[in-house]
Amino acid sequence: MIGVIANPAEHVVVREFFELFKTPWEFYRPGQKYEVLLCAGEANFEQNGAKVVLIYAGQKLSFDLGERIQIASQGTTGCGLLYKGYRIPIYGDRIVFRGDGTGELLDQESKLPAIHLSRSPGRVVVRVGYNLFAEVHTMLTAGQPASNASIPTLELHIALLRDLIVAGGVALVEIPPVPDGYRFIACLTHDVDHPLLRNHWFDHTMFGFLYRATLGSLIGVLRGRRSARELLRNVTTAAKLPFVHLGLARDLWAEFDRYAHLEKGLRSSFFVIPFRNCPGRTGQGQAPMKRAAGYGAADITVQIRNLLSAGCEIGAHGIDAWLDSTSGRAELEEIRRITGSTEVGVRMHWLYFDEHSPVTLENAGADYDSTVGYNGTVGFRAGTTQAYKPLGATRLLELPLHIMDTALFYPAHLNLSPDEAQKRVGEIIDNAVQFGGCVTINWHDRSIAPERCWGDFYLEMVGELQRKGAWFATAAEVVSWFRKRRSATFEKAGVGSDVPSMKTAIVAEDLPNLHFRIHNLRQTPTISCNS
Repeated sequence: MIGVIANPAEHVVVREFFELFKTPWEFYRPGQKYEVLLCAGEANFEQNGAKVVLIYAGQKLSFDLGERIQIASQGTTGCGLLYKGYRIPIYGDRIVFRGDGTGELLDQESKLPAIHLSRSPGRVVVRVGYNLFAEVHTMLTAGQPASNASIPTLELHIALLRDLIVAGGVALVEIPPVPDGYRFIACLTHDVDHPLLRNHWFDHTMFGFLYRATLGSLIGVLRGRRSARELLRNVTTAAKLPFVHLGLARDLWAEFDRYAHLEKGLRSSFFVIPFRNCPGRTGQGQAPMKRAAGYGAADITVQIRNLLSAGCEIGAHGIDAWLDSTSGRAELEEIRRITGSTEVGVRMHWLYFDEHSPVTLENAGADYDSTVGYNGTVGFRAGTTQAYKPLGATRLLELPLHIMDTALFYPAHLNLSPDEAQKRVGEIIDNAVQFGGCVTINWHDRSIAPERCWGDFYLEMVGELQRKGAWFATAAEVVSWFRKRRSATFEKAGVGSDVPSMKTAIVAEDLPNLHFRIHNLRQTPTISCNS
Protein backbone atom coordinates (compact mmCIF):
# COMPACT_ATOMS: atom_id res chain seq x y z
CA MET A 1 0.00 0.00 0.00
CA ILE A 2 1.22 3.49 -0.89
CA GLY A 3 0.50 6.32 1.52
CA VAL A 4 0.38 9.70 -0.26
CA ILE A 5 1.02 13.11 1.30
CA ALA A 6 0.20 16.09 -0.91
CA ASN A 7 -1.13 19.61 -0.71
CA PRO A 8 -4.96 19.43 -0.43
CA ALA A 9 -5.17 21.57 -3.58
CA GLU A 10 -3.50 18.68 -5.43
CA HIS A 11 -5.78 15.92 -4.15
CA VAL A 12 -7.94 15.84 -7.28
CA VAL A 13 -4.79 15.38 -9.35
CA VAL A 14 -3.53 12.65 -7.01
CA ARG A 15 -6.80 10.74 -7.37
CA GLU A 16 -6.68 10.91 -11.15
CA PHE A 17 -3.02 9.93 -11.27
CA PHE A 18 -3.79 6.75 -9.35
CA GLU A 19 -6.61 5.92 -11.74
CA LEU A 20 -3.95 5.91 -14.45
CA PHE A 21 -1.36 4.10 -12.31
CA LYS A 22 -3.89 1.61 -10.95
CA THR A 23 -2.25 0.28 -7.78
CA PRO A 24 -3.29 0.17 -4.09
CA TRP A 25 -2.90 3.58 -2.41
CA GLU A 26 -4.58 5.99 -0.02
CA PHE A 27 -3.98 9.42 1.42
CA TYR A 28 -1.59 9.18 4.36
CA ARG A 29 -3.14 8.52 7.76
CA PRO A 30 -0.96 9.07 10.85
CA GLY A 31 -0.28 5.82 12.67
CA GLN A 32 -1.05 3.68 9.61
CA LYS A 33 1.84 1.52 8.38
CA TYR A 34 2.74 1.73 4.70
CA GLU A 35 5.24 -0.11 2.57
CA VAL A 36 5.69 3.06 0.49
CA LEU A 37 5.38 6.72 1.45
CA LEU A 38 5.05 9.24 -1.38
CA CYS A 39 5.35 12.92 -0.41
CA ALA A 40 4.95 15.94 -2.67
CA GLY A 41 6.62 19.06 -1.26
CA GLU A 42 7.10 19.92 2.40
CA ALA A 43 5.46 17.35 4.65
CA ASN A 44 5.57 16.07 8.20
CA PHE A 45 5.29 12.31 8.48
CA GLU A 46 6.44 9.31 10.42
CA GLN A 47 8.51 6.92 8.32
CA ASN A 48 6.98 4.14 10.48
CA GLY A 49 8.73 1.22 8.84
CA ALA A 50 8.11 2.14 5.20
CA LYS A 51 10.55 0.33 2.96
CA VAL A 52 10.54 3.09 0.35
CA VAL A 53 10.10 6.81 1.01
CA LEU A 54 9.76 9.01 -2.09
CA ILE A 55 9.88 12.80 -1.82
CA TYR A 56 9.06 14.82 -4.92
CA ALA A 57 9.70 18.58 -5.07
CA GLY A 58 11.28 21.03 -7.48
CA GLN A 59 12.49 23.35 -4.71
CA LYS A 60 14.83 23.00 -1.77
CA LEU A 61 13.06 21.51 1.27
CA SER A 62 13.78 21.55 4.97
CA PHE A 63 14.17 17.78 4.51
CA ASP A 64 17.17 18.49 2.26
CA LEU A 65 18.83 20.61 4.95
CA GLY A 66 18.21 18.01 7.62
CA GLU A 67 19.61 15.20 5.46
CA ARG A 68 22.47 17.38 4.17
CA ILE A 69 21.46 16.79 0.58
CA GLN A 70 23.55 18.96 -1.72
CA ILE A 71 21.57 20.75 -4.42
CA ALA A 72 23.67 21.68 -7.44
CA SER A 73 21.18 23.94 -9.22
CA GLN A 74 17.53 24.82 -9.53
CA GLY A 75 15.75 25.46 -12.81
CA THR A 76 12.33 26.57 -13.88
CA THR A 77 10.33 25.55 -16.91
CA GLY A 78 11.62 24.08 -20.14
CA CYS A 79 14.13 21.51 -18.93
CA GLY A 80 14.26 17.82 -19.72
CA LEU A 81 15.38 14.73 -17.82
CA LEU A 82 16.87 11.60 -19.34
CA TYR A 83 15.53 8.23 -18.23
CA LYS A 84 16.25 4.85 -19.84
CA GLY A 85 16.75 6.39 -23.26
CA TYR A 86 13.65 8.59 -22.98
CA ARG A 87 13.46 12.32 -22.45
CA ILE A 88 10.97 13.43 -19.78
CA PRO A 89 10.00 17.10 -20.20
CA ILE A 90 9.58 18.98 -16.93
CA TYR A 91 7.15 21.88 -17.12
CA GLY A 92 7.54 23.18 -13.56
CA ASP A 93 10.49 23.72 -11.24
CA ARG A 94 13.24 21.15 -10.96
CA ILE A 95 16.45 20.68 -9.01
CA VAL A 96 19.52 18.51 -9.53
CA PHE A 97 21.86 17.10 -6.91
CA ARG A 98 25.49 16.57 -6.07
CA GLY A 99 26.84 13.67 -4.05
CA ASP A 100 24.97 10.39 -3.74
CA GLY A 101 22.85 10.67 -6.83
CA THR A 102 21.91 8.00 -9.33
CA GLY A 103 22.51 7.82 -13.04
CA GLU A 104 18.99 6.56 -13.66
CA LEU A 105 17.55 10.09 -14.04
CA LEU A 106 19.80 12.85 -15.34
CA ASP A 107 19.37 16.48 -16.26
CA GLN A 108 19.56 16.70 -20.04
CA GLU A 109 21.96 19.63 -20.13
CA SER A 110 24.19 19.30 -17.07
CA LYS A 111 24.02 15.47 -16.85
CA LEU A 112 23.74 15.87 -13.07
CA PRO A 113 21.38 13.50 -11.23
CA ALA A 114 17.78 14.54 -10.61
CA ILE A 115 17.43 11.81 -7.99
CA HIS A 116 19.22 11.54 -4.65
CA LEU A 117 19.27 8.14 -2.93
CA SER A 118 20.04 7.32 0.67
CA ARG A 119 19.95 3.77 1.98
CA SER A 120 19.79 2.30 5.44
CA PRO A 121 19.03 -1.25 6.56
CA GLY A 122 15.52 -2.07 5.33
CA ARG A 123 14.82 1.37 3.86
CA VAL A 124 15.44 3.45 0.75
CA VAL A 125 14.77 7.21 0.76
CA VAL A 126 14.49 8.72 -2.72
CA ARG A 127 14.50 12.46 -3.26
CA VAL A 128 13.19 13.32 -6.75
CA GLY A 129 13.86 16.82 -8.04
CA TYR A 130 10.43 17.81 -9.39
CA ASN A 131 6.80 17.92 -8.24
CA LEU A 132 5.09 14.87 -9.69
CA PHE A 133 1.54 16.08 -9.24
CA ALA A 134 2.24 19.55 -10.63
CA GLU A 135 3.55 17.84 -13.76
CA VAL A 136 0.46 15.63 -13.98
CA HIS A 137 -1.73 18.71 -13.58
CA THR A 138 -0.03 20.28 -16.58
CA MET A 139 -0.56 17.14 -18.68
CA LEU A 140 -4.27 16.96 -17.89
CA THR A 141 -4.99 20.67 -18.40
CA ALA A 142 -2.72 22.66 -20.72
CA GLY A 143 -1.16 19.55 -22.24
CA GLN A 144 2.17 19.42 -24.01
CA PRO A 145 3.49 21.80 -26.67
CA ALA A 146 3.84 20.36 -30.15
CA SER A 147 7.62 20.25 -29.71
CA ASN A 148 7.16 17.43 -27.16
CA ALA A 149 4.32 15.67 -28.97
CA SER A 150 6.30 12.46 -29.49
CA ILE A 151 6.87 11.90 -25.76
CA PRO A 152 4.37 9.90 -23.63
CA THR A 153 5.35 12.03 -20.65
CA LEU A 154 2.66 10.99 -18.19
CA GLU A 155 3.33 7.32 -18.88
CA LEU A 156 7.04 7.94 -18.22
CA HIS A 157 6.24 9.50 -14.83
CA ILE A 158 4.27 6.35 -13.99
CA ALA A 159 7.11 4.11 -15.21
CA LEU A 160 9.70 5.98 -13.14
CA LEU A 161 7.60 5.77 -9.97
CA ARG A 162 6.95 2.08 -10.55
CA ASP A 163 10.65 1.40 -11.09
CA LEU A 164 11.64 3.28 -7.92
CA ILE A 165 9.17 1.28 -5.84
CA VAL A 166 10.16 -2.06 -7.35
CA ALA A 167 13.88 -1.28 -6.98
CA GLY A 168 13.22 -0.71 -3.28
CA GLY A 169 12.12 -4.34 -2.93
CA VAL A 170 8.39 -3.70 -2.42
CA ALA A 171 5.88 -6.13 -3.93
CA LEU A 172 3.76 -4.03 -6.27
CA VAL A 173 0.49 -5.02 -7.88
CA GLU A 174 -1.24 -2.99 -10.56
CA ILE A 175 -3.98 -3.25 -13.14
CA PRO A 176 -2.24 -2.11 -16.32
CA PRO A 177 -4.13 -0.26 -19.06
CA VAL A 178 -4.04 -3.38 -21.23
CA PRO A 179 -7.05 -5.64 -21.89
CA ASP A 180 -6.44 -9.26 -21.01
CA GLY A 181 -5.23 -11.17 -24.06
CA TYR A 182 -4.02 -8.10 -25.96
CA ARG A 183 -0.99 -5.80 -25.93
CA PHE A 184 -2.83 -2.48 -26.28
CA ILE A 185 -5.99 -0.92 -27.76
CA ALA A 186 -6.59 0.60 -31.20
CA CYS A 187 -9.49 2.96 -31.84
CA LEU A 188 -10.27 3.83 -35.47
CA THR A 189 -12.29 7.02 -35.85
CA HIS A 190 -13.46 9.14 -38.77
CA ASP A 191 -14.52 12.78 -38.73
CA VAL A 192 -17.18 13.25 -41.39
CA ASP A 193 -16.57 16.76 -42.75
CA HIS A 194 -17.31 16.46 -46.50
CA PRO A 195 -19.56 13.49 -47.29
CA LEU A 196 -20.48 14.81 -50.79
CA LEU A 197 -18.28 16.56 -53.33
CA ARG A 198 -21.35 17.91 -55.10
CA ASN A 199 -22.22 19.90 -51.96
CA HIS A 200 -19.36 22.23 -52.87
CA TRP A 201 -19.67 24.62 -55.78
CA PHE A 202 -17.63 27.82 -55.78
CA ASP A 203 -16.26 27.59 -52.26
CA HIS A 204 -12.87 27.07 -50.63
CA THR A 205 -13.38 23.29 -50.43
CA MET A 206 -13.95 22.94 -54.18
CA PHE A 207 -11.09 25.23 -55.15
CA GLY A 208 -8.78 23.49 -52.67
CA PHE A 209 -9.79 20.14 -54.16
CA LEU A 210 -9.07 21.31 -57.71
CA TYR A 211 -5.65 22.68 -56.78
CA ARG A 212 -4.56 19.60 -54.84
CA ALA A 213 -5.94 17.23 -57.51
CA THR A 214 -4.02 18.90 -60.34
CA LEU A 215 -1.05 21.18 -59.66
CA GLY A 216 -0.66 19.99 -56.06
CA SER A 217 -0.56 16.34 -57.19
CA LEU A 218 2.01 17.14 -59.88
CA ILE A 219 4.21 18.88 -57.31
CA GLY A 220 3.77 15.87 -55.03
CA VAL A 221 5.01 13.53 -57.77
CA LEU A 222 8.05 15.72 -58.45
CA ARG A 223 8.89 15.75 -54.72
CA GLY A 224 8.39 12.02 -54.28
CA ARG A 225 5.28 12.48 -52.13
CA ARG A 226 2.84 10.98 -54.64
CA SER A 227 2.82 8.26 -57.27
CA ALA A 228 2.07 8.76 -60.96
CA ARG A 229 -0.99 6.53 -60.47
CA GLU A 230 -2.37 8.93 -57.84
CA LEU A 231 -1.72 11.90 -60.14
CA LEU A 232 -3.66 10.23 -62.94
CA ARG A 233 -6.52 9.32 -60.62
CA ASN A 234 -6.75 12.85 -59.21
CA VAL A 235 -6.62 14.60 -62.58
CA THR A 236 -9.29 12.27 -63.94
CA THR A 237 -11.52 12.95 -60.95
CA ALA A 238 -11.05 16.72 -61.33
CA ALA A 239 -12.04 16.49 -64.98
CA LYS A 240 -15.26 14.72 -63.99
CA LEU A 241 -16.25 17.41 -61.48
CA PRO A 242 -18.84 19.13 -63.78
CA PHE A 243 -20.45 15.76 -64.44
CA VAL A 244 -20.58 15.02 -60.70
CA HIS A 245 -22.52 18.23 -60.16
CA LEU A 246 -24.86 17.33 -63.02
CA GLY A 247 -25.46 13.89 -61.54
CA LEU A 248 -23.87 12.16 -64.54
CA ALA A 249 -20.78 10.84 -62.72
CA ARG A 250 -20.29 9.03 -59.45
CA ASP A 251 -19.49 11.18 -56.41
CA LEU A 252 -16.46 9.45 -54.92
CA TRP A 253 -16.74 11.39 -51.66
CA ALA A 254 -20.18 9.85 -51.10
CA GLU A 255 -18.65 6.49 -50.26
CA PHE A 256 -17.23 7.20 -46.80
CA ASP A 257 -19.28 4.36 -45.38
CA ARG A 258 -16.96 2.09 -47.43
CA TYR A 259 -14.68 2.24 -44.37
CA ALA A 260 -16.84 -0.43 -42.76
CA HIS A 261 -15.96 -2.77 -45.63
CA LEU A 262 -12.26 -1.82 -45.72
CA GLU A 263 -11.87 -2.41 -41.99
CA LYS A 264 -13.28 -5.94 -42.35
CA GLY A 265 -15.40 -6.02 -39.23
CA LEU A 266 -12.99 -4.20 -36.92
CA ARG A 267 -15.66 -1.54 -36.32
CA SER A 268 -14.94 2.13 -35.96
CA SER A 269 -16.47 5.40 -34.80
CA PHE A 270 -17.81 8.14 -37.08
CA PHE A 271 -18.27 11.67 -35.77
CA VAL A 272 -20.93 13.45 -37.84
CA ILE A 273 -21.82 17.13 -37.85
CA PRO A 274 -25.32 17.72 -36.44
CA PHE A 275 -26.42 20.79 -38.45
CA ARG A 276 -25.49 22.09 -41.90
CA ASN A 277 -24.20 25.58 -42.73
CA CYS A 278 -23.37 26.37 -39.10
CA PRO A 279 -19.82 27.65 -38.50
CA GLY A 280 -20.35 28.05 -34.74
CA ARG A 281 -18.34 30.32 -32.51
CA THR A 282 -14.85 30.81 -31.21
CA GLY A 283 -14.12 32.13 -27.75
CA GLN A 284 -14.11 35.64 -29.23
CA GLY A 285 -17.07 35.55 -31.61
CA GLN A 286 -18.31 33.83 -34.76
CA ALA A 287 -16.01 31.25 -36.29
CA PRO A 288 -14.90 31.55 -39.94
CA MET A 289 -17.66 30.65 -42.40
CA LYS A 290 -15.41 28.00 -43.95
CA ARG A 291 -15.85 26.00 -40.73
CA ALA A 292 -19.50 25.45 -41.65
CA ALA A 293 -20.27 22.04 -43.17
CA GLY A 294 -22.35 21.60 -46.30
CA TYR A 295 -24.40 18.88 -44.68
CA GLY A 296 -26.10 17.91 -41.44
CA ALA A 297 -26.52 14.48 -39.89
CA ALA A 298 -30.09 14.25 -41.21
CA ASP A 299 -28.74 14.52 -44.78
CA ILE A 300 -26.77 11.27 -44.46
CA THR A 301 -29.32 9.19 -42.58
CA VAL A 302 -28.97 6.25 -44.99
CA GLN A 303 -25.18 6.09 -44.57
CA ILE A 304 -25.52 6.41 -40.79
CA ARG A 305 -27.93 3.47 -40.66
CA ASN A 306 -25.62 1.40 -42.88
CA LEU A 307 -22.76 2.07 -40.48
CA LEU A 308 -24.85 1.20 -37.44
CA SER A 309 -25.86 -2.06 -39.13
CA ALA A 310 -22.15 -2.85 -39.60
CA GLY A 311 -21.55 -2.43 -35.86
CA CYS A 312 -19.96 1.00 -36.07
CA GLU A 313 -20.56 3.88 -33.67
CA ILE A 314 -21.93 7.32 -34.51
CA GLY A 315 -20.84 10.28 -32.39
CA ALA A 316 -21.31 14.04 -32.61
CA HIS A 317 -18.78 16.17 -34.46
CA GLY A 318 -19.71 19.12 -32.31
CA ILE A 319 -19.87 22.75 -33.37
CA ASP A 320 -20.58 24.80 -30.25
CA ALA A 321 -20.84 22.01 -27.67
CA TRP A 322 -17.34 22.83 -26.36
CA LEU A 323 -18.43 26.38 -25.54
CA ASP A 324 -22.11 26.23 -24.62
CA SER A 325 -24.04 23.43 -22.91
CA THR A 326 -27.38 24.47 -24.40
CA SER A 327 -25.99 24.20 -27.92
CA GLY A 328 -24.28 20.97 -26.94
CA ARG A 329 -27.54 19.42 -25.79
CA ALA A 330 -29.17 20.28 -29.12
CA GLU A 331 -26.26 18.82 -31.09
CA LEU A 332 -26.23 15.60 -29.09
CA GLU A 333 -29.99 15.26 -29.24
CA GLU A 334 -29.88 15.45 -33.04
CA ILE A 335 -27.49 12.49 -33.12
CA ARG A 336 -29.65 10.58 -30.63
CA ARG A 337 -32.75 11.25 -32.73
CA ILE A 338 -31.17 9.81 -35.87
CA THR A 339 -29.29 6.88 -34.32
CA GLY A 340 -31.58 5.91 -31.47
CA SER A 341 -28.56 5.79 -29.17
CA THR A 342 -28.91 7.09 -25.63
CA GLU A 343 -25.18 7.53 -24.93
CA VAL A 344 -23.39 9.74 -27.43
CA GLY A 345 -19.76 10.82 -27.44
CA VAL A 346 -18.32 13.91 -29.08
CA ARG A 347 -15.27 15.22 -30.90
CA MET A 348 -15.24 18.93 -31.64
CA HIS A 349 -14.97 20.13 -35.24
CA TRP A 350 -11.53 21.70 -35.85
CA LEU A 351 -10.64 20.39 -32.35
CA TYR A 352 -11.99 23.52 -30.67
CA PHE A 353 -11.48 23.14 -26.92
CA ASP A 354 -10.51 25.05 -23.77
CA GLU A 355 -10.06 24.38 -20.06
CA HIS A 356 -13.80 24.75 -19.41
CA SER A 357 -14.91 22.39 -22.20
CA PRO A 358 -14.95 19.13 -20.19
CA VAL A 359 -17.50 20.49 -17.71
CA THR A 360 -19.47 22.17 -20.51
CA LEU A 361 -19.65 18.91 -22.47
CA GLU A 362 -20.56 16.95 -19.35
CA ASN A 363 -23.41 19.37 -18.62
CA ALA A 364 -24.57 18.95 -22.21
CA GLY A 365 -24.89 15.21 -21.64
CA ALA A 366 -21.91 13.88 -23.61
CA ASP A 367 -20.81 10.39 -22.60
CA TYR A 368 -17.17 11.08 -23.48
CA ASP A 369 -15.00 13.46 -25.47
CA SER A 370 -12.20 12.67 -27.95
CA THR A 371 -10.95 16.13 -28.90
CA VAL A 372 -7.65 16.50 -27.03
CA GLY A 373 -4.99 16.15 -29.71
CA TYR A 374 -3.04 18.22 -32.20
CA ASN A 375 -4.18 19.74 -35.48
CA GLY A 376 -0.67 20.21 -36.82
CA THR A 377 1.27 17.18 -35.56
CA VAL A 378 0.76 13.70 -34.12
CA GLY A 379 1.50 12.36 -30.67
CA PHE A 380 0.61 12.69 -27.03
CA ARG A 381 -0.90 16.07 -26.20
CA ALA A 382 -2.00 14.86 -22.77
CA GLY A 383 1.17 12.78 -22.41
CA THR A 384 -0.83 9.56 -22.20
CA THR A 385 -2.47 6.78 -24.18
CA GLN A 386 -5.12 6.30 -21.49
CA ALA A 387 -8.65 7.61 -21.24
CA TYR A 388 -8.71 9.99 -18.29
CA LYS A 389 -11.17 12.15 -16.38
CA PRO A 390 -10.42 15.84 -16.99
CA LEU A 391 -9.95 17.82 -13.81
CA GLY A 392 -13.29 19.36 -12.85
CA ALA A 393 -15.39 16.73 -14.61
CA THR A 394 -17.52 14.32 -12.59
CA ARG A 395 -18.12 11.48 -15.05
CA LEU A 396 -16.99 12.52 -18.52
CA LEU A 397 -13.86 10.76 -19.77
CA GLU A 398 -11.42 12.08 -22.35
CA LEU A 399 -10.14 9.65 -24.98
CA PRO A 400 -7.13 11.52 -26.36
CA LEU A 401 -6.44 11.68 -30.09
CA HIS A 402 -2.96 10.62 -31.27
CA ILE A 403 -2.81 10.26 -35.06
CA MET A 404 -4.61 12.38 -37.67
CA ASP A 405 -4.20 12.05 -41.42
CA THR A 406 -4.12 15.76 -42.27
CA ALA A 407 -1.47 16.40 -39.63
CA LEU A 408 0.74 13.76 -41.23
CA PHE A 409 0.39 14.76 -44.86
CA TYR A 410 -0.81 18.35 -45.34
CA PRO A 411 1.93 20.74 -46.54
CA ALA A 412 0.88 23.24 -43.87
CA HIS A 413 1.50 20.65 -41.16
CA LEU A 414 4.10 17.84 -41.07
CA ASN A 415 4.06 17.30 -44.86
CA LEU A 416 5.55 13.81 -44.55
CA SER A 417 6.24 11.26 -47.23
CA PRO A 418 4.55 7.87 -46.74
CA ASP A 419 7.82 6.39 -45.44
CA GLU A 420 8.32 9.28 -43.00
CA ALA A 421 4.71 9.04 -41.85
CA GLN A 422 5.06 5.30 -41.34
CA LYS A 423 8.04 5.90 -39.05
CA ARG A 424 6.17 8.51 -36.96
CA VAL A 425 3.11 6.30 -36.65
CA GLY A 426 5.28 3.29 -35.80
CA GLU A 427 6.85 5.16 -32.90
CA ILE A 428 3.42 5.93 -31.44
CA ILE A 429 2.32 2.31 -31.81
CA ASP A 430 5.54 1.08 -30.20
CA ASN A 431 4.92 3.35 -27.21
CA ALA A 432 1.46 1.82 -26.82
CA VAL A 433 2.99 -1.66 -26.90
CA GLN A 434 5.44 -0.54 -24.22
CA PHE A 435 3.04 1.30 -21.90
CA GLY A 436 -0.42 0.03 -22.84
CA GLY A 437 -3.42 2.25 -23.38
CA CYS A 438 -5.13 3.17 -26.62
CA VAL A 439 -3.86 4.56 -29.93
CA THR A 440 -6.69 6.76 -31.22
CA ILE A 441 -6.64 7.48 -34.97
CA ASN A 442 -8.66 9.99 -36.97
CA TRP A 443 -8.86 9.28 -40.72
CA HIS A 444 -11.30 11.72 -42.30
CA ASP A 445 -14.23 10.62 -44.42
CA ARG A 446 -12.77 11.81 -47.75
CA SER A 447 -9.20 10.62 -47.10
CA ILE A 448 -9.65 7.32 -48.95
CA ALA A 449 -10.97 9.17 -52.03
CA PRO A 450 -9.33 11.49 -54.55
CA GLU A 451 -7.61 13.97 -54.14
CA ARG A 452 -6.07 12.70 -50.89
CA CYS A 453 -5.73 9.01 -51.84
CA TRP A 454 -4.55 8.06 -48.36
CA GLY A 455 -6.43 4.76 -48.27
CA ASP A 456 -3.43 2.51 -48.91
CA PHE A 457 -1.47 4.10 -46.06
CA TYR A 458 -4.49 3.70 -43.77
CA LEU A 459 -4.85 -0.01 -44.54
CA GLU A 460 -1.13 -0.59 -43.97
CA MET A 461 -1.40 1.18 -40.61
CA VAL A 462 -4.40 -0.93 -39.59
CA GLY A 463 -2.46 -4.04 -40.58
CA GLU A 464 0.45 -2.96 -38.39
CA LEU A 465 -1.90 -2.45 -35.44
CA GLN A 466 -3.21 -5.97 -35.97
CA ARG A 467 0.28 -7.46 -36.16
CA LYS A 468 1.28 -5.71 -32.94
CA GLY A 469 -1.62 -7.30 -31.02
CA ALA A 470 -4.23 -4.55 -30.62
CA TRP A 471 -7.79 -4.95 -29.41
CA PHE A 472 -9.88 -2.94 -31.88
CA ALA A 473 -12.86 -1.16 -30.38
CA THR A 474 -15.12 1.80 -31.03
CA ALA A 475 -14.49 4.93 -28.98
CA ALA A 476 -17.52 4.15 -26.80
CA GLU A 477 -16.22 0.62 -26.14
CA VAL A 478 -12.75 1.89 -25.28
CA VAL A 479 -14.21 4.36 -22.81
CA SER A 480 -16.42 1.64 -21.32
CA TRP A 481 -13.37 -0.59 -20.80
CA PHE A 482 -11.53 2.22 -19.03
CA ARG A 483 -14.60 2.87 -16.87
CA LYS A 484 -14.55 -0.80 -15.93
CA ARG A 485 -10.86 -0.53 -14.99
CA ARG A 486 -11.52 2.64 -12.99
CA SER A 487 -14.26 0.85 -11.06
CA ALA A 488 -11.85 -1.87 -9.91
CA THR A 489 -10.91 -1.87 -6.23
CA PHE A 490 -8.28 -3.78 -4.30
CA GLU A 491 -9.07 -5.75 -1.18
CA LYS A 492 -6.68 -6.99 1.48
CA ALA A 493 -5.09 -10.35 0.87
CA GLY A 494 -6.22 -13.35 2.80
CA VAL A 495 -4.05 -15.01 5.41
CA GLY A 496 -0.82 -16.32 3.87
CA SER A 497 -1.31 -14.55 0.56
CA ASP A 498 0.76 -11.67 -0.81
CA VAL A 499 -1.66 -10.98 -3.66
CA PRO A 500 -4.68 -8.73 -2.96
CA SER A 501 -7.99 -9.60 -4.53
CA MET A 502 -9.75 -7.34 -6.99
CA LYS A 503 -13.34 -6.67 -7.87
CA THR A 504 -15.05 -4.28 -10.27
CA ALA A 505 -18.26 -2.40 -9.85
CA ILE A 506 -18.85 -2.67 -13.60
CA VAL A 507 -19.37 -6.15 -15.04
CA ALA A 508 -19.44 -6.22 -18.84
CA GLU A 509 -19.17 -9.61 -20.52
CA ASP A 510 -18.72 -8.02 -23.95
CA LEU A 511 -15.52 -6.25 -22.88
CA PRO A 512 -12.11 -7.88 -22.34
CA ASN A 513 -11.10 -8.80 -18.81
CA LEU A 514 -8.76 -6.83 -16.60
CA HIS A 515 -5.59 -8.47 -15.32
CA PHE A 516 -2.98 -8.08 -12.60
CA ARG A 517 0.65 -7.30 -13.16
CA ILE A 518 2.72 -8.20 -10.11
CA HIS A 519 6.32 -7.25 -9.32
CA ASN A 520 8.76 -8.60 -6.72
CA LEU A 521 6.99 -11.86 -5.91
CA ARG A 522 8.96 -15.07 -6.00
CA GLN A 523 6.26 -16.53 -8.15
CA THR A 524 4.26 -14.32 -10.48
CA PRO A 525 0.77 -15.74 -10.95
CA THR A 526 -1.30 -15.00 -14.03
CA ILE A 527 -4.56 -13.47 -12.90
CA SER A 528 -7.37 -12.05 -14.99
CA CYS A 529 -10.63 -10.70 -13.70
CA ASN A 530 -13.96 -9.66 -15.15
CA SER A 531 -15.69 -8.93 -11.85
